[in-house]
Amino acid sequence: MSEKKMIRIFDTTLRDGEQSPGASMNIDEKLRIAYQLEKLNVDVIEAGFPIASDGDFEAVKKIAQTIKGPEIAGLCRASIMDIDRAWEALKYAGERARIHTFIATSDIHMQRKLQMAPAKVLETAVKAVKHAAAYTSNVEFSCEDAVRTRLPFLAEMVEAVIDAGATTVNIPDTVGYAIPFEFFNIITYLKKNVPNISKAIISVHCHNDLGLAVANSIAAIQAGAEQVECTINGIGERAGNCSLEEVVMALRTRYDILPYANNIRTEHIYATSRLLSTVTGIVVQPNKAVVGANAFAHEAGIHQHGVLMDKETYEIMTPESIGLNTNKLVLGKHSGRHAFIARLKELGYDLGKEDIEKAFTRFKTLADKKKEIFDEDLDAIIADEIIRIPETIKLKQMSVSSGSFTAPTATVELEISGKLKKVAVMGDGPVDATFKAIKKLTKMQPKLVNFSIGSITGGTDALGECTVRLEVDGHEVLGQGAHSDIIVASAKAFINALNKALNVAQRGQIQI
Repeated sequence: MSEKKMIRIFDTTLRDGEQSPGASMNIDEKLRIAYQLEKLNVDVIEAGFPIASDGDFEAVKKIAQTIKGPEIAGLCRASIMDIDRAWEALKYAGERARIHTFIATSDIHMQRKLQMAPAKVLETAVKAVKHAAAYTSNVEFSCEDAVRTRLPFLAEMVEAVIDAGATTVNIPDTVGYAIPFEFFNIITYLKKNVPNISKAIISVHCHNDLGLAVANSIAAIQAGAEQVECTINGIGERAGNCSLEEVVMALRTRYDILPYANNIRTEHIYATSRLLSTVTGIVVQPNKAVVGANAFAHEAGIHQHGVLMDKETYEIMTPESIGLNTNKLVLGKHSGRHAFIARLKELGYDLGKEDIEKAFTRFKTLADKKKEIFDEDLDAIIADEIIRIPETIKLKQMSVSSGSFTAPTATVELEISGKLKKVAVMGDGPVDATFKAIKKLTKMQPKLVNFSIGSITGGTDALGECTVRLEVDGHEVLGQGAHSDIIVASAKAFINALNKALNVAQRGQIQI
């Protein structure tokens, strides 16, 4: 490892990742992800965009106050107001605080978005970096849309911001436009044509619009970049960002031709991936590299035979290397509290005493209903019992009758602001009837944007999981629910979304 060049891993899940449609997180959820990123041992956590909202500011501030290992970055435009606001949140991280400022440098962005001449853009960038450097020596500058920027001007920008005090300069492929050899050549050009480039770390931030974010990041590393900006599960705007787990495992697996090291504790990758899916409701596709459900699955007979003879015939990395427990059965009805707590910690959950008791009670109830308890069941329990906002609306009990000769009818009893209300409503199906009953009791009329159900694990006794996305007063909220009865899971997801909408309305903003 000492002979390898170190590559810094800059995680922007909580900033760029959160900009993925439907992935917004509240402060508590961001902090839970930040704790897991600390376990993963990323070098930098970009905690948010402090001036974007009061909620984002408070989240960055809380993370700066709480997380002790990685550097904490906050994004800001090349604006004095943005930079002042960012430092107000970041200062609690002390020497680990990083101000990350940016401005667009491509002709299309300068002319059509900024409506600024190149000289004015350069002047603005230098002024911003100098202002940030007055707060901290840890300043990062990004040339937005660098890949579509004229190379001579890009080199001029990089040289100027380094002279102004930037210690990290980011070369982003903002729109996911680059091809690997092209990106390699861009970094090579800068290395050759920026006289002071050795005074700063060159970073890359690649988007995945053409599916090349990881490939472009690796090409940049080979050309001399020393920091990769990425996200868990590759989430982010549009098609997402460079996937942390993919670029890290590529470097680890192909050390024979990629002599680079990093500080990531890869055994925490899988837990981090699942925690993010639980918090955001964005499920990883089964064929997703490294963390997908099929990443270590083998169905073809010839593959199965090869793996039985020697795993390396078809597995280029081990499940254990990313923290995947190959023994899927975790706990059962005879398991005790200590084993339960230990497994939760292995999965990345560090809960308080009260939350542990709530989760353990739910676990025991589920264990009495099904023979096997899987890790995915535990994720669902945590999502349903712990990761929730104040409940103005609570599901007390419900009954649904449905069939080919019976009009689907749902009888639902809710507790709303402490008062019990009950109603029976017919619908086009059991779920429709249930949702209509909830809407009638709450007097809310949300629009159902998306509805998905699935079995968390195998078997007819599997825990069912439901995710709904509702539009409430022009804003979208995500709701999740889990139960062995899928209709009950649907009701819980619908109510979870309504509670989020009510909670946010009280704060004057919508956050999922």
